[in-house]
Amino acid sequence: MEQLLDNFSLDLFVKQTILFLVLIFLMVKFAWKPILNALNDREEGIKDALDAAENAKLEMQNLQADNNKLLQEARAERETMMKDAREIKAKMIADAKEEAQAEANKTIANAQATIISEKKAAIADIKAQVANLSVEIAEKVVKQELSNKDKQLDLVATMLNDAKLN
Repeated sequence: MEQLLDNFSLDLFVKQTILFLVLIFLMVKFAWKPILNALNDREEGIKDALDAAENAKLEMQNLQADNNKLLQEARAERETMMKDAREIKAKMIADAKEEAQAEANKTIANAQATIISEKKAAIADIKAQVANLSVEIAEKVVKQELSNKDKQLDLVATMLNDAKLN
């Protein structure tokens, strides 16, 4: 430190102080305002960027909420459509069963009617055959009975006795 005091020059000190003050004055006059303006502009830019980021974050949250809402609505609509499809399927199955049952009942009724008509036709045919056989048998019996004259007279007498007069 002593050496520093020994080498001290007042003239140099004054010149350096004046130069320093001039430099500070020039800096304040020409550079200080642009530097402060640049710093203020940068601070405002950062603030604006932070505000924009916050707005984007809020907008993103709103969009996400809207997406969730749309997703829930789509799920609800899908569930409604699935329920409707199940109901339509059940109705179609029930209708098909009813139609098949009605068709089966109709077929059964037609079959029963056919069976009854064929039964009646068979009974009528049997009756006709029995009648023909009866006539043939009666014809043969009558021929045999009427071939003899005594038997014919006995038959006429029997019929007359059986017949009632009015």
